[in-house]
Amino acid sequence: MHNQKTDPQRTVDEDTPSAARMYDYLLGGHYNYPSDRAAVDQLLVTAPSTRELAVNNRLFLIRVVKHIATHYRIKQFIDHGSGLPTQNNVHQVAQQIHPDAKVVYVDNDPLVLGYGRAFLEENLNVLIVNADMRDTEEITAQAGQIIDFDEPVAALFVSVLHCIPDDEKGYPRKLIEDTVATLAPGSVVVICQLVSDNPAVREGVTKLMDQQTGGRWGRVRTEAEVAEFFTVDRLRLEEGIELQDVTDWRPDTDLVRRQATQEWIEFGGLATVE
Repeated sequence: MHNQKTDPQRTVDEDTPSAARMYDYLLGGHYNYPSDRAAVDQLLVTAPSTRELAVNNRLFLIRVVKHIATHYRIKQFIDHGSGLPTQNNVHQVAQQIHPDAKVVYVDNDPLVLGYGRAFLEENLNVLIVNADMRDTEEITAQAGQIIDFDEPVAALFVSVLHCIPDDEKGYPRKLIEDTVATLAPGSVVVICQLVSDNPAVREGVTKLMDQQTGGRWGRVRTEAEVAEFFTVDRLRLEEGIELQDVTDWRPDTDLVRRQATQEWIEFGGLATVE
């Protein structure tokens, strides 16, 4: 889930935590190391609701993929910063509805790539792309092996834009602009990221994660800053559904565990492409 360009030969650095492996640990997964677990323990001091936040974010991903597949009848998905495989991955959810659904996972964490390829090697409608999320040209070229960009595509940016720092080129907003430019009318874009209305939380967590991940981090933003991502040309918010804490986005289950504290949340929603 991080944003650094990866050398194909780069090996797993077990001593430096990664956002993907920390997220896996928060979800109760096994693809993580002591460094990741120690980093999560530190994070929980500043943001004690993070475990519930991670679980609820995963439930949101499942709901939004189901909604896209059923309501919009879209059969093509690109999951940017997909992270480590777990239960109810995007292809599993989408292919329950459309057995021929095609899913491209994009990541450059070497552990994600290794486990992901082993996990998905027998599914011909799934592709894993080793690329920086910001390299839209490379992603589009590789995804074109199974994705028809003349047809609607769902582009997912679920809990990943906080891994991308602001820069002089206009990222992370430019990532959304570049992606939308590749999408046919009728496509959808899902965006959510970590936000806080508390400056101390934003600054403290951003500094902690930047240090822990060796600079592979962006920043915690505000709701207003995330809302700006949805003002990209051709994007229109889904009618009747406002941007919000994703825990409350089209809830269809009682499995969510409310955060005991609200020091930060996952904030975002879904937009259609005109």
